[in-house]
Amino acid sequence: MTTGDFIELLADNLNKELLFEYQPNQFARTNYHLTEIKKVHFDTVDCGGNPNEWHETQIQIWENPNEKSKTNFMTTTKILTIFKQVDSIKLLNFDTELKVEFGNENFHTAVMKIKAIIETERQLIVQLFEEKTLCKAPSISSEKKKESSCCNTSSGCC
Repeated sequence: MTTGDFIELLADNLNKELLFEYQPNQFARTNYHLTEIKKVHFDTVDCGGNPNEWHETQIQIWENPNEKSKTNFMTTTKILTIFKQVDSIKLLNFDTELKVEFGNENFHTAVMKIKAIIETERQLIVQLFEEKTLCKAPSISSEKKKESSCCNTSSGCC
């Protein structure tokens, strides 16, 4: 889901509770805050020597330990206000993929993709999923594979 699509969805669903489901039936608690919106630029070289470059938008969700008694989730309107404020300071790229960074005492910190968003009468539920690590260079020539012993030659990376 792009940043622009997410912002548009928030605008179409004002005043609903916004929930983040980081594992099946496991949700960021009501004491979560959106603490940061990151414009991330990746400029990498994979194990096959191929350059890669892309941009993402990442939002960071944090459960405030001082607000464990809080009973209401943040609303779509509040989150939309935060996006607008950030965009007025640092222009967001609405075409980038949006990912969510989250972790708590029961779940390791991870940057996750949005799998789906469920709309109900009173809530938007953002379902997240973790990606598996992938080799970015699956089509390296067999000669180059033989030259390197950095990884398993059957992986296609080296």
